[in-house]
Amino acid sequence: MNTTSIKHMVVFKLHAGKENAAAEQFLKMSAEELAPIPGVEQFEVLRQVSPKADYDYGFSMVFANQAAYEAYNNHPVHTQYVAERWMKEVSSFQEIDFQIIA
Repeated sequence: MNTTSIKHMVVFKLHAGKENAAAEQFLKMSAEELAPIPGVEQFEVLRQVSPKADYDYGFSMVFANQAAYEAYNNHPVHTQYVAERWMKEVSSFQEIDFQIIA
């Protein structure tokens, strides 16, 4: 089993747009729901500042290993969040997962 840490990142746009009350509420509620899930480390909410990027916001988090990442993906709070909040409020996104090597 791989014990290398994983950095999970997702960048996204919201149906509500950016820099408004609905967007800020989405970011706040997302952090409150996702950060406490067991295995999540270093949860960050990010705001895009580059004019070159197509996405407005991002989430970043670290998992100790693949097992912790899989447990997060299958955790009922995460699956409910994806179904009830993410799929309804996010208009587009890109997800990327890195093994931390240094």
